[in-house]
Amino acid sequence: MREAEFLSYNDGFYTFMFENGEELIFDEIHPRVLKQFDLKNDETFINKSFKITFIEVSQNNDEDFVIYRVESLKPL
Repeated sequence: MREAEFLSYNDGFYTFMFENGEELIFDEIHPRVLKQFDLKNDETFINKSFKITFIEVSQNNDEDFVIYRVESLKPL
């Protein structure tokens, strides 16, 4: 797990900033996570820090096209 701050939700993408200053845009969030943390609609989560677990998924066996999916979030 890494630490990251939730920055925004925009047009289906979720942006987090990690402790090293790196921003990463996630295409998907596990439905279980969204049920617990409504990042799409609840603006109180903006600028909140989480422990985050995510995976990188290749699309259609194309290693050059990947999406990032959040698998778990734990508030800090």
